Amino acid sequence: MDMERGRRQEQDNNNDVSEETTTTLDWRGRPANPSKHGGMRAAAFVLGLQGFEIMAIAAVGNNLITYAINEMHFSLSKSANIVTNFVGTVFILALLGGYLSDSYLGCFWTMLIFGFVELSGFILLSVQAHLPQLKPGECNMVLEGGNCEEAKGFKALIFFVALYLVALGSGCVKPNMIAHGADQFSQENPTQSKLLSRYFNAAYFAFSMGELVALTLLVWLQTHSGMDVGFGVSAAVMAVGLITLISGALLYRNKPPQGHIVTPIAQVFVAAFLKRKHELPSDPGMLHGSHTSMSHDAVTLHYSNGFRFLDKACIKSQEGASNTKESPWRLCNVTQVDQVKTLISVIPIFACTIVFNTILAQLQTFSVQQGSAMNTHLTKTFQIPPASLQAIPYLILIFLVPFYDAFLVPLARRLSGQADGVTPLQRIGLGLFFSTFSMVAAAAVEHKRRTAAVKSGEIISIFWIAPQYVIFGISEMFTAVGLIEFFYKQPLKGMQAFATAITYCSYSFGFYLSSVLVSLIDKITSPSYNGGWLSDNNLNKDRLDLFYWFLATLSFLNFLNYLFWARWYSRKRSSSSASPPFHHEFISTKKIAGSDDI
Repeated sequence: MDMERGRRQEQDNNNDVSEETTTTLDWRGRPANPSKHGGMRAAAFVLGLQGFEIMAIAAVGNNLITYAINEMHFSLSKSANIVTNFVGTVFILALLGGYLSDSYLGCFWTMLIFGFVELSGFILLSVQAHLPQLKPGECNMVLEGGNCEEAKGFKALIFFVALYLVALGSGCVKPNMIAHGADQFSQENPTQSKLLSRYFNAAYFAFSMGELVALTLLVWLQTHSGMDVGFGVSAAVMAVGLITLISGALLYRNKPPQGHIVTPIAQVFVAAFLKRKHELPSDPGMLHGSHTSMSHDAVTLHYSNGFRFLDKACIKSQEGASNTKESPWRLCNVTQVDQVKTLISVIPIFACTIVFNTILAQLQTFSVQQGSAMNTHLTKTFQIPPASLQAIPYLILIFLVPFYDAFLVPLARRLSGQADGVTPLQRIGLGLFFSTFSMVAAAAVEHKRRTAAVKSGEIISIFWIAPQYVIFGISEMFTAVGLIEFFYKQPLKGMQAFATAITYCSYSFGFYLSSVLVSLIDKITSPSYNGGWLSDNNLNKDRLDLFYWFLATLSFLNFLNYLFWARWYSRKRSSSSASPPFHHEFISTKKIAGSDDI
């Protein structure tokens, strides 16, 4: 009896391995071997690309406004719009990269193709910056701004083509770096599931290292050796990243593309609308596809009671009950509908991170301007560029992230009894909570700076604004990584890259919301405060401290809003997990990501 049981167990284990390997392929398109492919060794090559790619583009992005003004001779407002549009385009194009990867190309080939597109943009920027005939003549925009020739025609075309080649390449590469690295770990294996959480921490460590080098060494090279050398170094760094990616090709587990990923989603809404007048059966087991069994490596979904109007897409019509097969635009299966429900249910979590990125926008704009009004001397001869203050959180995080992963996560595992230690939802919440205090610190320091400057003419040290960067860096370690992990672990079969890409849209929406808030606050406060809180170019006349207090309040309210939606999501997923499965073969032991209360 025991031998028979053991034989069955061994057969089940072999079936698990067989089913897992058929869902991932090696570089030749053959089923991946778990002992040879994937794991942290393979993910390390993807982490290399991530570090080098962010290093290359961050060096360009952080000094782009300087290049647009001093070399291309665009006005300050136009240059600021160029930078804003560039950053927004990068993150919006992440959706394109995720879609192409999941639908047609797969993560590896999407990264490789668009990595070379990004590299070509860096090279073109470097060539333009080096050749005088491709840019306007030399002119000092500070002294002769009105007389300087602005880049137009062919020169402007070269600049924008190069810039948006970088945006297209980077936007399509970004979500696939995270997704492809995470694909190297099987969520069904408890050991690898723990390593997956460690991988997300390692990915943020690589990001922090890339940002730190970009904001210090590469920006220094651009300042002292010229923008042509700086862009050329970015091109070289990106080339090294692509070489690193290719070097790991023999070790990767590659998830094959699933075909059109948007079509099945659209079919659910169309079918539910067409059958909106049908009545749902009392027994969910009568819905189409309710008795379908799935492999262990595939993501298994339990029936969800939420958004029941979408279940009408699974009702077989009387015509469909006969031999005539219904169109997929009129009849969908339960798994298809549940994936749409999952997408809808995560929207509130995503929306709560937009305000978080609005605060990030302040640290890259007003806080830099705030630093410019302070004493930037480290010694009598050495000054700190205000923009380099953005390197402070990354300098701290390269020590904090390993400490968090090596000590805090194991401690949290022992206290909570959960494999992840801290769930993605809890991690996002911690970050949103800390981000409030970043704005509190910014408001307090600005009040101190302005009071000292107005009353006594004293200029305080630039190091006073370091705390707001440090606090936000810590909050970003929690929220940014937690959000990516939360989306990647959602039961969205074949849509991991696209789900990861959605998280990058939060950056675009956050920066856009920042612009809207600045305009609204300035307009609302204009009648009562001598032209508005932010209407003057002189910070000693503006009330930036009040604007920071407004953002701190908004951030805290956003945190409370997040608590509501996180608990709503947790209850919803817990109830769907607890609901009876449709069929004995449909039972899954897989835990849905982030379903723990915070």
